[in-house]
Amino acid sequence: MMRDRESSDEEDDRENLIHQNERGNDLSKSPRRSTFQIDDVKDRFALGRRFNFTIGKRYFLAIILPVLVLVLYFTTDIKSLFQTTVTSIKYDGSVNSMRESELRALYLLGQQQLGLFKLWNHTLVNDTSSTATGNSLESSPGFSAISRSTLVEDLKSDLLRQISLNKQIQQVLLSSHQLGNSLITSDNGTDPSLGGLGRCRKVDHNLSQRRTVEWKPRSNKYLFAICVSGQMSNHLICLEKHMFFAALLNRILVIPSSKVDYEFRRVLDIDHINKCLGREVIVTYEDFAERRKSHLHIDKFLCYFSQPQPCFLDEERVKKLKSLGVSMNKLETAWDEDVKKPKKRTVQDIIAKFSTDDDVIAIGDVFFADVEKDWVMQPGGPISHKCKTLIEPSRLIMLTAQRFVQTFLGDNFIALHFRRHGFLKFCNVKKPSCFYPVPQAADCINRVIERANSPVIYLSTDAAESETGLLQSLVVFNGKTVPLVQRPSRNSAEKWDALLYRHGLEGDPQVEAMLDKTICAMSSVFIGSSGSTFTDDILRLRKDWGSSSLCDEYLCQGELPNFIADDE
Repeated sequence: MMRDRESSDEEDDRENLIHQNERGNDLSKSPRRSTFQIDDVKDRFALGRRFNFTIGKRYFLAIILPVLVLVLYFTTDIKSLFQTTVTSIKYDGSVNSMRESELRALYLLGQQQLGLFKLWNHTLVNDTSSTATGNSLESSPGFSAISRSTLVEDLKSDLLRQISLNKQIQQVLLSSHQLGNSLITSDNGTDPSLGGLGRCRKVDHNLSQRRTVEWKPRSNKYLFAICVSGQMSNHLICLEKHMFFAALLNRILVIPSSKVDYEFRRVLDIDHINKCLGREVIVTYEDFAERRKSHLHIDKFLCYFSQPQPCFLDEERVKKLKSLGVSMNKLETAWDEDVKKPKKRTVQDIIAKFSTDDDVIAIGDVFFADVEKDWVMQPGGPISHKCKTLIEPSRLIMLTAQRFVQTFLGDNFIALHFRRHGFLKFCNVKKPSCFYPVPQAADCINRVIERANSPVIYLSTDAAESETGLLQSLVVFNGKTVPLVQRPSRNSAEKWDALLYRHGLEGDPQVEAMLDKTICAMSSVFIGSSGSTFTDDILRLRKDWGSSSLCDEYLCQGELPNFIADDE
């Protein structure tokens, strides 16, 4: 309004200037007067006239505008005007909603196209490699990791994913319409979550069909377990093999004392083993010593391994046994057997070599023993029992693991055992190496995340923060960082670990290691470290508990490290 007024004032000024010039020309024809006086009068007259006209126009507008508002108020349906305005806003909103839905659908169609191209290329690569090798994959050593059945399962899972994505696109397009929800039909046949058709579904190991041996020990006949090599995981595997030997020889197994070995009672459920068999098949060293107060003697020490030293037993371990009051006869060897090159042995070999009427016998460390490997390593173990597994974590550790999962992870999580400490040198000695650069490891993990579609990863590792920090920054799915969760330090505000704290187990490194194993064994998908017995023990628990999935694998399985350092 002010601009209109200013423009009209300028027009009046131009008009006045024109009139003034015209009058000036007329005056030039008349007789001359005092020019100063006449112009002064004219200027005052013109200024007063212009001022009065502007003031008058403003008064006129001030009076006429309220009148116009009143006329409009009484002659127009104001309510209908507002209704029309709101309707237009709603219409614009629906248009925006439809546009967003279309853009979202276009994005999903692009993702579907990429997925189909990836599936097509994957099929071509497999077909080409099969043709190039003369269909000899079945005879190759690595075919178990890339078997034909696995490829078929991957193909099915990829197709189901594309069907699910197509259904999601339909829902997005229909969501902006009022009848969209009613138009979306429920087709359970295309839902990959139904019927266990997902790519990472659980594996049925059919435990009822496993090969077993009955463990029915004779009274007062004992096998004294001795485990030396490696850390706790190695010792647990050693104990598992001792249990198999004890079952074959019909003997009660004596668990080592915490004074010469780990304190197994803190991490294992010893009573669980006896309950699973319905009889006493295993006793602690303390129970054994109580029963044989007057005669803590190993009647026959017959070594399974003869090299690099008999029974794989060093002088320090012999001294510890003697400090317990345990006496023993001279060590004998059953056969020529090297720890570095163990021979395949059968059940008949064990029974023939180690059967004796002596009350207490020992055969030394058997971690490296190669006896009926397929039988011993099968899901559920080689011994007949009524439980899922014989060797499992203590009840306190089991409950603590469940509480941790409920607090931090939920029912759908990936577990990663990322072994690093001392693993670089260990892996580079092996051919091929199993130590991967962090960026390559992250790529392998991202592929598993894509298959498993899990929102979080539980990280069990001995790596430095510099490595885990880099790994965390590179683990990404759909443009979002997937959190790597580790067990936090003790906090009184958190109650998930209260049981361990109350029973004095908090801070025990072996208890914490077993807790890590238990959490990993409960995961939807597990990624392990090749060559690690810690990983092997987790895989054993997963098979026995029925929690292993089709997506379980070793880190970067089937790949070589993209960079390997030279040897020393």
